[in-house]
Amino acid sequence: MPVDGVPSAPARSPAGLAALLGVRIPIVQAPMTYIAGAQLAAAVSNAGALGVIETTSVQGREDLGRVRDLTDAPVAANIALAARNDPATVDVLAAAGIRTVITSAGDPRVMTGRLHDAGMTVFHVVGSLRNALKAADAGVDGVIVEGVEGGGFKNPQAASTLVLLPLVASRVHLPIIAAGGICDGLSMAAALVLGAQGVQMGTRMLTSAESPIHDNLKNAVVGADETATVMLSVRGLPTMRVLRTPTAERALAAGRSDVGLDGIPALYFTGDLAASMANTGQVAGRIAQVEAVADIIEQTWAGARAALDDARARLDA
Repeated sequence: MPVDGVPSAPARSPAGLAALLGVRIPIVQAPMTYIAGAQLAAAVSNAGALGVIETTSVQGREDLGRVRDLTDAPVAANIALAARNDPATVDVLAAAGIRTVITSAGDPRVMTGRLHDAGMTVFHVVGSLRNALKAADAGVDGVIVEGVEGGGFKNPQAASTLVLLPLVASRVHLPIIAAGGICDGLSMAAALVLGAQGVQMGTRMLTSAESPIHDNLKNAVVGADETATVMLSVRGLPTMRVLRTPTAERALAAGRSDVGLDGIPALYFTGDLAASMANTGQVAGRIAQVEAVADIIEQTWAGARAALDDARARLDA
């Protein structure tokens, strides 16, 4: 769709992707369960990028309505297909005025047709070339290519963004949003060079001033170095990249966890870092401070263009 009456550029360019999403800046906020609610999504959308509401939690679904009190800008929604693939979800999203949907954690064929029938644009999250090809065959409008360095649920055999992104870009001729390892202009510029038209940021948004999570977790991420996450694959839990807390270290050593995922709300909102596993990407090692969402987005967008100009100047020197 055009933005402010300006004709859309081809969707395989950053400007084209921005037009497709209805935003000014081709940056997307990751759909983190419990975190990606109205408060964070509205801040992102008001800054010119695309905020996302998660629909896995009850609070997230309720925030589909509440977000309209906070922004008139486009907001997307996420459907984690493994947890929520009820066809009635499409009607809920349509009633909330959602025009872009990010599907993840499942087969995109389950919902893509229904979402298209409702006039929605569909991006699907993929962690392998095989899944990217399957998503393209399912008719999605674009893919979010997420490398194994990203936080959250992962395939332990998956590849990094540096490997996966150009591989998918060479085989899948759809708009691509890169995720995993991205937090600033330098990493966005790298993603654009590797074949993406935009980026998604999770850990960076998790630590933003508008993120609803407790300062204990924000400070733990800001204080982390590049080795401070671990890919945890133990009995009773899905494989996921998490912050290397004492709780995670015990689980890693024992091959099982003494806490489950039901403690995540306590971890996020009371700051009890022992309550569960803190899904966090390796890029935590590059995040130095808590900043406002608008500053993160503008600095990332300006920084990406500056980084590309600098690279060109160094090549020509």
